[in-house]
Amino acid sequence: MRKLVLSAALGLLAVAFVVRPALAGKDLDNVRMRGVLACGLGTGLPGFEFLDKQGSWHGLGVDVCRAGAVALFGDISKVKYVPTNAQHRFTALQAGEVDLLLGNATHTLTRDTALGFDFTGIYYFGGQAFLVPRKLGVKSALELGGASICVTAGTTTELVLADYFRLHKMSFKPVVIEKVEEVRGAFFAGRCDVYTADLSALAATRATGTTTPDDYVILPEIISKDPLGAMVRHGDNQFADIMRWALYAMVEAEEYGVSSQNVDDMLKSDNPAIRRLLGVTPGMGKALGIDDKWAYNIIKQVGNYGESFERNLGTGSPLRLARGQNALWTQGGLQYAPPIR
Repeated sequence: MRKLVLSAALGLLAVAFVVRPALAGKDLDNVRMRGVLACGLGTGLPGFEFLDKQGSWHGLGVDVCRAGAVALFGDISKVKYVPTNAQHRFTALQAGEVDLLLGNATHTLTRDTALGFDFTGIYYFGGQAFLVPRKLGVKSALELGGASICVTAGTTTELVLADYFRLHKMSFKPVVIEKVEEVRGAFFAGRCDVYTADLSALAATRATGTTTPDDYVILPEIISKDPLGAMVRHGDNQFADIMRWALYAMVEAEEYGVSSQNVDDMLKSDNPAIRRLLGVTPGMGKALGIDDKWAYNIIKQVGNYGESFERNLGTGSPLRLARGQNALWTQGGLQYAPPIR
C-alpha cells in the first residue's frame, strides 16, 4: 500500500513539472512575422547606447537588445535600431513603433503601471549625481544652492533634482533641454554651472565630451536609485519572458564562467546548471517557446554580462567605470539572475 501511495505521489509530481511550450502572444507574433526585433535606443549615451560615425551602435543597452534578438532568431543581425529621445521614447513603445525600449530608462512604479509597460530585468544599477567645473571649487552637492543646473527634459532626473533641492531647502535655476547631446553642449559652453544625470552618464560626458576631462569633477553625493531596465508593452507575457531571460542568461553565464571565448568548450561541462543553460540538457528553450540553444547563441554572439560591461563601461572602455553595484552578487554586487531550471 505504501509503495502504491509513493508511486502515485511521484506520478503527480512528474505531471506537475512537465515543461509545457509557451503560447505566443500578439507582440511576439508581430516580431516573428517582421523578422527583426525593433529596439528603441537613446542617442548620445556612450557606454549604453551610442551611434558612432561609421553608423554602428555600441553599448550595454545595445547588447541587451541584441541578446533579445539572438534569443528569438539565433542571429545578432536581426535588429532594427530605432533612435528615440526622452520626450518621445514612451510614446514610441505605446504606439508599437518599437518592441523593446531601452534609452537608459529608470524602473519606476508609474512606468510599470500607469504607462502600461513591463520591465524585463535591471541591466544597470545607477544613481543620479552632479558634474561641475573644477574651477568652481565646489566639494559637495550641498554647496550648490542658487546654481544653474542643466538637466534633460522628460526624465526622472528632473523630479529627483527638484526633490533634492526642496529637501535641503536650497534654490536652483533649472536649464531644461530636450536632447542629451544639447544638454552636454550647453554645460561645456557655460550655459549652466552644473550638469546632473546618472553617474555613468556623467562619467561618459567627462571622458568623451571634452579634451580636458580633469577640469571637471563629479561630486560625491549620489541622490537617487536609478535601476535601468528594458521595457515591453503589457499584455504579451511570453514575449516579456523571452526578453527577461535573455538578460538573465548573460548574467548566469558570467556567474558560471561561461564566455564567448569558451562557450564551445563548456558544452562538455558536467555541471548540470551549465548543461541546462547551454541547451545540452533540453527543455529550457521549449518552456520559452524558442530554440534550446537560445542562451548558447546569446553567449556566443553577444557575450556574458561581464564581457559586455567591460567593453562598454569598464576598464577596457573610455569610461573606465568600476563594476560597483553591477558586480555579481557573488562579488558583493547586485547583479543576480534567477536559476535557469
